[in-house]
Amino acid sequence: METLLIYLAAGACAGLASGLFGIGGGLIIVPVLLFSFRLVGVADSVTMHLALGTSLATIVVTSLSSLRAHHKLGGIMWPVFRPLAVGLVIGAVAGAQIAGALSNDVLQSVFAVFVLLMAARMAVGGQPPAHRTVPGTPVLVATGGVFGIISSIVGIGGGSLNVPFLVWCGTEMRKAVGTSAACGFPIAVAGAAGYVIAGWHHPDLPTWSTGFVYWPGFAGIAVASVLLAPVGARLAHRLPQPVLKRTFALFLVIVGGKLLLGG
Repeated sequence: METLLIYLAAGACAGLASGLFGIGGGLIIVPVLLFSFRLVGVADSVTMHLALGTSLATIVVTSLSSLRAHHKLGGIMWPVFRPLAVGLVIGAVAGAQIAGALSNDVLQSVFAVFVLLMAARMAVGGQPPAHRTVPGTPVLVATGGVFGIISSIVGIGGGSLNVPFLVWCGTEMRKAVGTSAACGFPIAVAGAAGYVIAGWHHPDLPTWSTGFVYWPGFAGIAVASVLLAPVGARLAHRLPQPVLKRTFALFLVIVGGKLLLGG
């Protein structure tokens, strides 16, 4: 029961953060899952892999909801999304296999460094200025491949990578966010599937796991995050964004530093 409450709380925090900051819930979900797995005695050899795979599985649900909302508002550039999605799917599957081959400690350090980089970016704020137009199909596919690998290895939907890239390419912010939200779906589906494959029949998996996806964690987090995301979106229009973002950046620094030190 206590573990289920942890998953529900993690999902609630992830949903609120997604609505408040426009940032993927994986940065919250992964550390909380890691904590909960250690709390219930999951083998240390698979805690990080399970946290990443389960995080991506929950993002399948939340990103689909977000995709539909942005589509209704006309915020998705489908001609840009399609080639990006091809690369994202290939990269996400590859990233899961790379993660599966890494030790738990190495994977934890990689995630910690990424979290600290995101904290620095949130603390500074802003988006990169536009320097070019959206590139052609080959470049979009290749870019999607790189972003898919990174997103899969750190268990996120890729918004922190896709949005700055699209803005840098001269895309209006609303459509950059909408297209990035759509990109989270292929990343999550392919990444979660990749983690299932990478962890198939691993001897240290807990009960109720399919590969590196732990279904009780998925259920609790997915339900709470879907319910709380709209609340976060409404709060985003009422609370001071700069203060909130710097507070969240401080939270990420604490999480990243603790994980980097082996906590």
